[in-house]
Amino acid sequence: MCFAVLSNYMRLLVLFLLFNSMLVLPVLGEFKFTAIPDQDTARLQQRFGKIADYLSGKLGIEVKYIPVKDYAGSVQSFKNNEVQLAWFGGLSGVKARLAVPGSVAIAQGAEDPYFMSYFIANVSTGLSFAEEFPKGIKGRTFTFGSKGSTSGRLMPELFIRQSFSQTPRDVFSRVGFSGDHSKTLALVQSGSYEVGAMNFKVWKKEVDAGRVDPAKVQVIWRTPAYPDYNWTIRGDVDETYGEGFIKKVQQALIDLQDRAILDAFPRARFIPADNSMFKPVLDTAIEVGIIRN
Repeated sequence: MCFAVLSNYMRLLVLFLLFNSMLVLPVLGEFKFTAIPDQDTARLQQRFGKIADYLSGKLGIEVKYIPVKDYAGSVQSFKNNEVQLAWFGGLSGVKARLAVPGSVAIAQGAEDPYFMSYFIANVSTGLSFAEEFPKGIKGRTFTFGSKGSTSGRLMPELFIRQSFSQTPRDVFSRVGFSGDHSKTLALVQSGSYEVGAMNFKVWKKEVDAGRVDPAKVQVIWRTPAYPDYNWTIRGDVDETYGEGFIKKVQQALIDLQDRAILDAFPRARFIPADNSMFKPVLDTAIEVGIIRN
């Protein structure tokens, strides 16, 4: 009888240990991150696959990049703890940190405190570059990028509202959302939309890659600078991966010197960041009505 009881106990103990190992090992053995899909999927996979390899070496655990379909998906994955770290835009970072209290912005590109959007126009419009806001865009067709983009939607919409004291739908004959900056360029260059707004970094990268035809599309205005992209990490990461893990991730990003990886962003380097830097983005999102106070 005692042997039978002991055998049952051992079986339950083994099952208990196996069950717990199934729950714990995937969490402790992997660290996952995502990024807003602001460019072509293949280019994003190449960029963030390299970051995953770099962080795996620095952190001593397997780091995986988890792609998402849209900006909202990146925030949702972060909220659901499907990923613990994310490369967000200013607005998506603010949304994610509001959704997961205790989460912190830990790093950003050296250029990101001084980010800009470019307003671009098809040459058929006759619009050309000017230092002042281009009032000639009124009544034309206009495309933003993603609805959740800081540089492709939030800040351009703010400047449009400030210049015309109207919403974009009252200013333009047709308003669209391309989904990402590369598509915005393609739509304006093809003439599908007359005018659009996009990330200045993506514009420069597309120019360098020979994908911009100056006979078809050109920059007509540069916005004032504002804070944008950032690496944000969940506040409960130290509890899961060990005390000091957040600092370890931050230091790994700041120490990154691989030019191939940095040029893929493109950024000169990563620098420390904190939540307070993105208050202007939060204030703008509340003003425009994207985030309710």
